[in-house]
Amino acid sequence: MKIGYARVSTEDQNLDSQIDALKKEGCDDIFSEKVSGASSEREALKKVLTMLREGDTLVVYKLDRLGRTVKQLVSLIEQFQEKGIQFKSIKDTIDTATPNGRFFFHIMSAISELERELIKERTQSGLSAARARGKQGGRPTLHNQDKKEIAYQMVMEKPHKTVSEIAKALHMSRSTIYRHIEKRRALG
Repeated sequence: MKIGYARVSTEDQNLDSQIDALKKEGCDDIFSEKVSGASSEREALKKVLTMLREGDTLVVYKLDRLGRTVKQLVSLIEQFQEKGIQFKSIKDTIDTATPNGRFFFHIMSAISELERELIKERTQSGLSAARARGKQGGRPTLHNQDKKEIAYQMVMEKPHKTVSEIAKALHMSRSTIYRHIEKRRALG
């Protein structure tokens, strides 16, 4: 069975050309949605992925309709291969039912792995260089120590207000207060 998936990113975009191409390709069922590729809430895609069975072929108009990154695409294709599902991208002329299509995805997988390693290496190098210059990484502190201490004292008062009430009064998050309490306890 051939199952088609079409997607556009915004409501004002049109799915017609993708759906026409999927029909021409002979798809038995076509699922479509208007949602950003970056969104994890792609309900039509989730439905398609649960429907696919061994021997089925998922057909898309272009690769970028299925996944936003090479990593996403490679991960999906690997899942398809494990389940005996084929994949075809019409415009990119990729078909994993052919040796050339499978080769292409092996190359993409290798490139994806190289990309991950290079990013990791650059990140580590950048962090080391920043530390050498005395920079400290991480999110900047939003609240000074005095404000955290006030929150701590308010929590320790008897009878005390709830951490939620204190957080609201001081315009802090509960997690900031809890982290400060744990830090104080660790110090003794």
